[in-house]
Amino acid sequence: MRDVLPVLGRWYAAGVPFGLATVVGVSRSAPRDPGAAMAVGPDDEVVGSVSGGCVEGAVFELAREVVADGEARLETFGYSDEDAFAVGLTCGGEITLLVRPVTPELDPAFGEVAAAVEAGEPVTAATVTGGPARRGASLAVWPDRVAGGLGAEGLDVAVTADARGELALGATGLRHYGPEGQRREDAVEVFLQSFAPPPRMLVFGQIDYAAAVARTGVFLGYRVTVCDARPVFATARRLPREAEVVVEWPHRYLADTDTDDRTVICVLTHDPKFDVPLLTEALRRPAAYIGAMGSRRTHEDRAARLREAGLTEAELSRLRSPVGLDLGARTPEEVAVSVAEIVALRWGGSGAPLTATRGAVHPPRPHADPAR
Repeated sequence: MRDVLPVLGRWYAAGVPFGLATVVGVSRSAPRDPGAAMAVGPDDEVVGSVSGGCVEGAVFELAREVVADGEARLETFGYSDEDAFAVGLTCGGEITLLVRPVTPELDPAFGEVAAAVEAGEPVTAATVTGGPARRGASLAVWPDRVAGGLGAEGLDVAVTADARGELALGATGLRHYGPEGQRREDAVEVFLQSFAPPPRMLVFGQIDYAAAVARTGVFLGYRVTVCDARPVFATARRLPREAEVVVEWPHRYLADTDTDDRTVICVLTHDPKFDVPLLTEALRRPAAYIGAMGSRRTHEDRAARLREAGLTEAELSRLRSPVGLDLGARTPEEVAVSVAEIVALRWGGSGAPLTATRGAVHPPRPHADPAR
């Protein structure tokens, strides 16, 4: 949804109706997660995807139909063993889609949500998917305000409280309520989609590898900052334009920077005068991933210095060093691919070839993914 919102915002601002399909539920080996979206707008223009191509043709027709009749629909697609040519998912999973028409009259807060996401402002969009409340009714919830409504004051109050909780976690999913927001009932189903600001990737040491790692970070949806204490190296020339460049001693910059459980920290300097104070700071603060480049000999020396600096074994166990997966990588670009072990850690993947594993290709997520 984050990827297609700029286009949807333009359609909405122009007053052009469009059909929006959002994945609100998945099971087994579904190709996309809740929140994935596809929209059909003016002149049958299509943006986004809900299944990677399996059911997009059917969703295209549904989106056109809801715009024509003004009624939202809930549709489920799965694999059909009885009819291999039926419209469904070839991967064997199942997805449930809310397909709804969007106009300023039907969703007065949509434009504000699109603008907030583009500005990096946290917001949760709550949409009714089923029950006595109007399907497709929406409520936008910020930390300090709300817009729109779901049709009942009690329901709005209950959903607002839950939406702010989900926003703090960066979580997306379905919640159930009574008609007036009762907690112990499940008559009304509401999809809460959180748009937390993109997670951060902090890269320390602007060497050739930093440029490649920064490009990978941008590609994966991180807000990337590259920091180096040496002005001659800390330039934007070799970095992707989306990356921020900071000239500062790494440990000082990190000490003044907020991190959270989604933050990725990559230390590429492999120089003790930078590494030891930087990693001492990093290993004592929230982060999803802390990796340091260097040989195994460099790692052993670094670990010894960190112990001398007072770090405990529990703190040192958080360090991924040498950084990256065992791909036999040599070039900066190959090393940057190996650093994509952050993806394996996020989703609980093993990093092994899929041909050597068994079970679902997309197992249940170990926790809510706040990067999407």
